[in-house]
Amino acid sequence: MPKQRIHLLCNAHLDPCWLWEWEEGAGETLSTFKTAVELCEQFDEFIFNHNEAILYKWVEQYSPELFKRIQVQVQKGKWNIMGGWFLQPDCNMPSGESFVRQILIGKNYFKEKFGVEPETAINFDPFGHSRGLVQILAKSGYKYYLFGRPHAEIFSLPEKGFIWKGYDGSEVIAYRFIGWYNAPLGKAREKVERWIKEHPDHLVGLVLWGVGNHGGGPSFKDCKDLRELIQSTNETEVFHSKTDSFFKELQEEQKTFPQLERDLNPWAPGCYTSQIRIKQKHRKLENDLYMTEKMASACALQELLEYPTDEFHQALENLLFAEFHDILPGSSIPTVEDTALQILDHGLNIISRVKARCFFSLCRLNENPSIDAVPLFAYNPHPFPVKHIFEAEFCLPDFNFEDSFVLPKMFINGKPIISQVEKEHGNVAVDWRKRMVFMTTLPPSQITQIDIKTDTILPQRPQPNVKINNGIIEIKGDNTHVGINTKTGLMDFYRINGDDFLQSSAFLPIVIKDNEDPWGSEVLNYKEIEGVFSLLDETEVPKICGIQKDKYPPVHIIEDGEVRIVVEAIFKYNNSYIVIHYKIPKVLTEIEIQVRVFWFEKDRMLKLSIPLPWKNTEYIGQVVFGKDKLPGEQYEVVSQKWVAGYSPDKNMALTIINDGIYGSDFANNTIRLTLLHSPAYSSLPFKNRPLVPQDRFTPRMEQGERIFRFWISGGNAQERFQVIDNEALAHNEKPMFLSFTPTQKGKSYPSAIMIENPSIVLSAFKKAEKKNGYILRLFEPTGNTQKTDIHIPPLDLSFPVSFQGFEVKTFYIDTLQKKVFECNLLEEEIKD
Repeated sequence: MPKQRIHLLCNAHLDPCWLWEWEEGAGETLSTFKTAVELCEQFDEFIFNHNEAILYKWVEQYSPELFKRIQVQVQKGKWNIMGGWFLQPDCNMPSGESFVRQILIGKNYFKEKFGVEPETAINFDPFGHSRGLVQILAKSGYKYYLFGRPHAEIFSLPEKGFIWKGYDGSEVIAYRFIGWYNAPLGKAREKVERWIKEHPDHLVGLVLWGVGNHGGGPSFKDCKDLRELIQSTNETEVFHSKTDSFFKELQEEQKTFPQLERDLNPWAPGCYTSQIRIKQKHRKLENDLYMTEKMASACALQELLEYPTDEFHQALENLLFAEFHDILPGSSIPTVEDTALQILDHGLNIISRVKARCFFSLCRLNENPSIDAVPLFAYNPHPFPVKHIFEAEFCLPDFNFEDSFVLPKMFINGKPIISQVEKEHGNVAVDWRKRMVFMTTLPPSQITQIDIKTDTILPQRPQPNVKINNGIIEIKGDNTHVGINTKTGLMDFYRINGDDFLQSSAFLPIVIKDNEDPWGSEVLNYKEIEGVFSLLDETEVPKICGIQKDKYPPVHIIEDGEVRIVVEAIFKYNNSYIVIHYKIPKVLTEIEIQVRVFWFEKDRMLKLSIPLPWKNTEYIGQVVFGKDKLPGEQYEVVSQKWVAGYSPDKNMALTIINDGIYGSDFANNTIRLTLLHSPAYSSLPFKNRPLVPQDRFTPRMEQGERIFRFWISGGNAQERFQVIDNEALAHNEKPMFLSFTPTQKGKSYPSAIMIENPSIVLSAFKKAEKKNGYILRLFEPTGNTQKTDIHIPPLDLSFPVSFQGFEVKTFYIDTLQKKVFECNLLEEEIKD
């Protein structure tokens, strides 16, 4: 019988912030790393393991001498750089592209500073793991994945490791460590001895130890105790080790592993929604960063400006830090929430300046401009045409102080496009600032000039002209028929070509019983309805709207024109209010829903209920570089930019795009989108103690105003799933509009990039990290084998690409040789 071999993995799990702010995290990093390097110097057999580039960056900046000592220990093999990511992020909510950047930035840093590249990715503390990670890991040079959650009590997994298989067929060997990553101070030997006693059947074992969460790591006493244990143990070999060493021996011992083809969820489902402002602003920075990279690449390829690498890196590190697994999930204290919003705003400010430079460099006035027209420029960053209803504001050439109303008309290349004027954002009581709503198709990856003529003058602003039949506001479009019930404020039907895609009473806000715990650490779902919002009494409407009337109907039409009708409905529950805007098109089938929430409930959750008309409906959602059937009937589930109800029997689907929520469930054939919940900050249950003090006021999350936007569309299921990913991308990475007169004239610059297949997603178009060329990352989102042609007109370059289902492919574009090379996610060329 071979001896049992126990790998001791000393670490110091160190949250950069959580119950403390980042400055304290940086200080604890210095203290912990100083202790660890001293113990490496004192104990010959001791090995310290740590990951997260952000912590090493802090040491490099704040204590250069300590950093040099660590470099020496890494060279000696006494200090192991494990993981190699920028930090341990949430592992469900960042986009696939963001995970790529977590690894790319982290690995590049460790290779540059320490000359190492780990083969084992680690995420000890995140609250679940998307299956989409597997492909990213495999294509970033990782063979192994070490993680801790979900716990064995709620999620059964093979104890001796398993092959984790991704959506595209990629594989890594994964292992959930037994026990926890910490050991109480001075109790490491006890933990190891207990582990050995409880797991005699593990011939190759792994025990994690070290004080953690707030740092700490190893202690002199623990190192001394473990030295004595190592020397006194005969039946079992115990030794200090590294992550890669453990996995290689485990692989040799096991030979074969069971396979797992699913995500590693759920745990802490409240974190899919907690601190929703961070989630929304994180999504916005993701969108703006990756969109502006595409714009900057288009500009640089056409020699309009130099690619702003340094600015992008600053904004990217802001994004990556905000993805930390106690920031993005919303499990931190209020001051950390504030800091996270500041960091995200800093990134957004950087990107807004870069975006403006790119936009202005791309804009040229038509050679024969219309003298009596105001120019409006639009930039579509996507490699495919975008046909949507758009909104943009501009100013009339001068104030109109009369009681008349200027009705602008819009033209592209002299041809009219349908448009209407809606209430502008401001409230200046003069006819000057205009908000245009219009439907058009923007060509891929280029500027479009729209001319606005302002010579049509009406006696007064047009008023809505919609009839209400039997209490139903009915709107009929080209292919749609929508009904809003004035007695409930809810959508009673949504039909496309006569087919129903909703049941009545859709978009009902419902209130779910919750508690003070933002993680939801002891629950797997949120099902118990406490109550529902109902229409506000007409006598209360003026107070909420801020209008000078005695009463006003809670359901009313606020906009009506060629493009769409906007219906406003106002609801109440206890001390909270909701204003819903139904933006119903006359020309397309997609409906926009805006939900403005004024929330003053505590320890409750808010969901938006959307009942479907079919039986046996499946709940589908976008996940990291994939789509999946979501177990929403059992659990609160996590998804990304869209979810869908799919009827295999009818071959129909209702898709719902969002711009910044992640949680939902599916109950009684009803999609229930989770908008927010209002637990206490960082309130974690322990034994039977109260979750918050019972002798004072304790703040709750999400008190106040929050805004949510959704775009719903129904149709043939295959057709919906072919285009939904790029539709969601276009609603998140929005085309840019600006009215001004450029200083240069001439023809528009050509499209910078075009992808012929409307399903294929352009995940990234950016300058390479270490070369002068560009990186093109593409993704197949439907799960089917597909082909497409890629065109880059500025380089006169075209090439075909083939995909397996859910495959991510990355290409390096050599702009000098005008050649394309396939590479991995680390931007290294793939050799045949």
